[in-house]
Amino acid sequence: MSEQHDRVSKSSSSSISSSTQESEEEVSVTIGSLLAQARNDSGRSLGKRLLHLGSIPHTPRVNGDIPDVDNATLDHERLLERLGTYGLAEFQIEGDGNCQFRALADQIFCNPEYHKHVRKAVMKQLKEFRKRYEGYVPMEYKVYLKKMKRSGEWGDHLTLQAAADRFGAKICLVTSFRDTCLIEIVPRDMTPTRELWLSFWCEVHYNSLYGTDDLLTRKTKKKHWLF
Repeated sequence: MSEQHDRVSKSSSSSISSSTQESEEEVSVTIGSLLAQARNDSGRSLGKRLLHLGSIPHTPRVNGDIPDVDNATLDHERLLERLGTYGLAEFQIEGDGNCQFRALADQIFCNPEYHKHVRKAVMKQLKEFRKRYEGYVPMEYKVYLKKMKRSGEWGDHLTLQAAADRFGAKICLVTSFRDTCLIEIVPRDMTPTRELWLSFWCEVHYNSLYGTDDLLTRKTKKKHWLF
């Protein structure tokens, strides 16, 4: 009787723990949506500045070769010139291997320290909808997921697509590429409810983008707001 009670107790504790974890994630995404909505008008205004440029179709893919130092430097100069032309400014993101997720966290939650939550949400999307993404991965999918789960692993164009799908967002990249200024990643099978703006320095680094005036008034949200 005591053993049965212990099993029931453990089962209940496990269910409660799982339920609590799911509830926290739902709450964080909901609050994140509210925070993003508060700056969505700003995001749309950024879009208006680049309307005439047009964007190229986005193909999800894993990371390729990193450019050499000389090419990367020239690309960065090109990116800075473009941002200045359109009145855009970068909120500098730490280059610790988590920059894509940090930049997305800054756009969604106004705090790049939520990068672990964003990575977790992206990984959940990649796992739950495997058939949607595995065709873009030139390795065993489980190996890819195990690698991408690690903090410090660079995000790629596939994780950007998964983030767009998970958060219902159009992700706009102002790039350093010579022939491509703007790339838009749109969620599949849904109309985006927000825009997230990132700068993309030629396979090297992501920063969070704002209008120059908006960056001056940007305030980081405290971490305890989400949990």
